[in-house]
Amino acid sequence: MIYIFLSQGFEECEALAPLDILRRAKIEVKTVGIGAKTIVGAHNIPIVCDLSDKDISFDDLEGIILPGGMPGTLNLENSEIVQEYIDYSNDKNLLICAICAAPSILGHKGLLNGKKATCYTGFESELLGAELKNQPVVRDGNIITAFGAGAAFEFGFYILSYLKGEDETQKIKNSAPHGALFSFIRLPE
Repeated sequence: MIYIFLSQGFEECEALAPLDILRRAKIEVKTVGIGAKTIVGAHNIPIVCDLSDKDISFDDLEGIILPGGMPGTLNLENSEIVQEYIDYSNDKNLLICAICAAPSILGHKGLLNGKKATCYTGFESELLGAELKNQPVVRDGNIITAFGAGAAFEFGFYILSYLKGEDETQKIKNSAPHGALFSFIRLPE
């Protein structure tokens, strides 16, 4: 199970693009509302989540996704439940993904120390100890970071590649109408 944590003020496309890609690949992924089941994004788009944060468990957890946006990132960081799931995922070497401002949460916890990472411009100083890369998406071990909304699809495909490999990722990329909609997106080497 992959959980995508949504809190008030999250960046909608940073959550929904990876969600769409993972569901196309038949990966079990659930949106989790922090504090409520309906969460309103940074652009006033309400999303009815699959679960609220009170309804989740560590059973079958494979990883977590933290979308950015403001104040969504701050709300995620202030959630005890999100913090518990980050710690659990780190302790068990599960997938941890963060995009836009959300890699700052990992930086504040010291999880990026000595790791390659990227984030939204202006948040670099929050990625404590990270080796910053000027790339849309960066994977270092079990941690995937991305710089923002413009990288949401690439972020989703990196996550899919981690979970199901490059062949499955290529199938999903090629399944788009007209075949090559996502052909510009490069996978990790």
